[in-house]
Amino acid sequence: MLKEPTLTYHEKIASAVQYIRNSISSPVHTGIILGTGLGKLLNDIEIIKEISYSDIPFFPISTVESHYGKLILGEVDGKTVLAMQGRFHYYEGYSMKEVTFPIRVMKMLGIHHLIVSNAAGGLNPDFQIGDVMIIEDHIDLFPENPLRGSNLEEFGVRFPDMSEPYDTQLIKTAIKAGRGKNIPINTGVYAGVQGPNLETKAEYRYLRTIGADAVGMSTIPEVIVAAHCGMKVFAVSAITDLCSPANIKKISIQEVLAAAAIAEPKMTAIIHEVIKRIEG
Repeated sequence: MLKEPTLTYHEKIASAVQYIRNSISSPVHTGIILGTGLGKLLNDIEIIKEISYSDIPFFPISTVESHYGKLILGEVDGKTVLAMQGRFHYYEGYSMKEVTFPIRVMKMLGIHHLIVSNAAGGLNPDFQIGDVMIIEDHIDLFPENPLRGSNLEEFGVRFPDMSEPYDTQLIKTAIKAGRGKNIPINTGVYAGVQGPNLETKAEYRYLRTIGADAVGMSTIPEVIVAAHCGMKVFAVSAITDLCSPANIKKISIQEVLAAAAIAEPKMTAIIHEVIKRIEG
């Protein structure tokens, strides 16, 4: 029996892009990744088209509770957006190239702005549950880099600069929007770890010592690839549990979702203002 030819990574991306292009007709320049418990932004989106991840060639499938696995094309604040209702994590067993596959698909679809949200543990002792933290920088502690291997020259250079992976203008816009709406805004450094277990007390102390304000299990791989692709990125965390020494306690996924629901209206208001000010 003849073996079917194995497609290259780039061919898989092109196949997914072609499927999505055949399903949507509107040009789109802004992508959104909705994190754990943060899917209600979709209530404000006038949905044009829903596509199940399982229908898109070579697209991974979400396996985490609260990640619904749909690609949503819609309009919000006068802009057409493509939103991922559910993301992929390294701890699910996917390679980093699989985790970040949708970012390269978005790039080929013409997306040049990426908005990312996540749920995170608060390491900064000033943080409270339900707070919002705009990510200014990150610390990558994942065991694999999504750019490892042969460089995909059509997306970016071999050694991309990461001194400003988060767009400073979008950060300023979000801070101004928060103040205008009387929403307390924190800014800080996000540390990304493999998971899926939460950290030990010693690990929390370590993360705080090296300069992290919040910790989570996502976002950084997508941001690295987005930066490689030349996208402008805005990222924001919902603080769903407290990890400073005096505040550590055992927490369940139900408590994380409940805390995300507290932060969600504030986060949604900020994302609205960012979308309004994105050009194109």
